[in-house]
Amino acid sequence: MKKYIYLLGVVALGFTSCAKDYLDTAPEASTATSTIVESTDNVELSIMGICRAMSQQYLGTQGCNGEGTIKNWFGNYPGGDSQKSNLTGWSSVINGTFHLTRTSTYTTYPWFYYYKLISNANGVICNVDNSKGTDSDKAFLKAQALTFRAYAFFRLAELYTLRWKDKAGNTEGIVLRLDESTGDCPLSTQAETYAQIYQDLDDAIALFQKSGRDRKADEFYKPNLNVAYAVYARAALTREDWQNAATYAQKAREGYSIMSNSQYHDGFYTPNSEWIWGVYDASDQTLYYYSFLAYMASNSNAGVCRSYPFAISKELIDQIPESDQRRDLYLVPTAEEWVAGNALDKNGIEPASNSKSSLYKRGKADYADRLYSTSTIFPYMQFKFLCENTPGVGSFTVFRAAEMYYIQAEADCHLNKESEAQQLIYDANKGYDPQLQKSTKTGAELLEEVKLYRRFDLWGEGYDWFDHKRWGETMVRKSVAEGGSWNTTFAKTFTPSDANNWTIIIPQREIVSL
Repeated sequence: MKKYIYLLGVVALGFTSCAKDYLDTAPEASTATSTIVESTDNVELSIMGICRAMSQQYLGTQGCNGEGTIKNWFGNYPGGDSQKSNLTGWSSVINGTFHLTRTSTYTTYPWFYYYKLISNANGVICNVDNSKGTDSDKAFLKAQALTFRAYAFFRLAELYTLRWKDKAGNTEGIVLRLDESTGDCPLSTQAETYAQIYQDLDDAIALFQKSGRDRKADEFYKPNLNVAYAVYARAALTREDWQNAATYAQKAREGYSIMSNSQYHDGFYTPNSEWIWGVYDASDQTLYYYSFLAYMASNSNAGVCRSYPFAISKELIDQIPESDQRRDLYLVPTAEEWVAGNALDKNGIEPASNSKSSLYKRGKADYADRLYSTSTIFPYMQFKFLCENTPGVGSFTVFRAAEMYYIQAEADCHLNKESEAQQLIYDANKGYDPQLQKSTKTGAELLEEVKLYRRFDLWGEGYDWFDHKRWGETMVRKSVAEGGSWNTTFAKTFTPSDANNWTIIIPQREIVSL
């Protein structure tokens, strides 16, 4: 018999001080909880501490950097649309073979990280009502903490439970720790897990509305009512609760507009009118080589970016019309450049030393302002993500309005609202493609078009593997010889039943055998 305890996630409630624009310190501190929740001013600092926890280094590991790790190592690396070019030493992560290793850092990290957020959120939820301050402030702060907890529970469910369609909730879920207790705690079912996520969000929404407050205009890194709606939409979509997914996606994007083509080309490191929620990073707060963009940005001087650039898959971008201006953010080879004998090796790699090749020359010339000078050139490499300063300074999104369009459109396909789905996809993409026409596809073909544009528009933002998992579709990576662009080490086929149904097992340190 086993009991689950989440020792890894138990931490002290955060108490932080403000920097000029954000935070000076990590969320953990020795200050007693009674002091932290003494006033709503103190609780507000604790909320900022949880925000800061989303961009901190953990477990003494360079790549464990808060939310960015989840996006990269768990969303992008093992996906079917984003290749970390030639990074064959990371094949166990990229090919998803660590899911059944209880002692692996990759198995442990999400459990540790999200229960850290949960335990800090619980400290606020359980104590803020007794703080000195206005009822409005108490309601707002409690709503923010509930939103954090719901988001963390949801992310854990994505990683550590089966697809909803596999068992319709009738399977093991996660530990639902709702107070400040420690010690043994059994797993809830997946259905109970999603019920708790919904309950937290219902409570958060009611409290946000009751408070009459909102975050400040520049506090994109804090939860607000729209963020609660966005978490609800994504959770409902993953649970295949189509009506709630559509309803809350529409609510979440109210007041947020699709970014312009110019903004889309700005590098995805600074917030704009489309960012519903993000993670803060700036020169005075950066994690340097540990940061999300130090693994992602094409202009980063980090070795993992210079030598192993991210690339979009040939199979995906070949389906996007050439008139779509977002294609300019990828080094798509011409037919002449993509031929055997043009200095491409068997994996399709363009050696950086081959300065005579046309693809090398075009990459260095056309993307000089988006490319670090010594970076390897790789077919289909990305220039969507830049860093503000090296090695990886820059904020990144958790939710943006475009995702809400795709969630609503996908849900509408299942609700037989095809004209609405067609319009949503057109509205989300018309600003990037002057030749785009509203789709006339219906049924399964329309749903596939929604998925296609979601995959392309949200590329590199950490959705790849998560989307392929919840869709429960076989993921095929084709090598160059097979007509794709994948390194042969990564060119594999993954069926929905592989790797424990793409479900990570609970880490060994969390289990007490009786």
